[in-house]
Amino acid sequence: MDGIETKVMQNPSLKTRRYFMAAQICLRLLATASSLAAAWIMITSKQSVVVYGINIDARYSYSSAFKFFAFANLIACAFSVLSLFLVVFLGRRGSNANNYFKMFLHDLVMMTLIMAGCAAATAIGYVGRYGNSHTGWVAICDHFAKFCDRVTISVIFAFFSFLFYLFLTIISASESRQIPA
Repeated sequence: MDGIETKVMQNPSLKTRRYFMAAQICLRLLATASSLAAAWIMITSKQSVVVYGINIDARYSYSSAFKFFAFANLIACAFSVLSLFLVVFLGRRGSNANNYFKMFLHDLVMMTLIMAGCAAATAIGYVGRYGNSHTGWVAICDHFAKFCDRVTISVIFAFFSFLFYLFLTIISASESRQIPA
């Protein structure tokens, strides 16, 4: 009788572990895809217009904030792929609370990096769309609508990546709580 109860108690844990691993893999894939999309759209964003007879270009590389945003998303994408392999490898070997703590730190750093990139791109995008009359900065989105729209889409993808990493951080933190003292 005791053996039957042990088997019954282990099955929900195994099923929960499978759901947990599936959620980890799915969220990491979504974070990878959205950060790659954000970086790709930002890097390929460019537009040339003629204003008052002068040819003017708008590119992401003209703004250090947009460069930081693009490279932060590329770094997050690369480390997402690495963490995906680690999660699959560690999932096969068995769970360890110390491994989850390391994944928590990884997810926290990636989430913070993406958040910083989003903040920088959002701030410069806001100035580009609305300008700043106090400093004399003129809104450029009236002339570069295609460029501004692509930057907006890129930032939206990055915010999705941020949300995926936020969920991964919460999941990793809850799993790492079981570290023995």
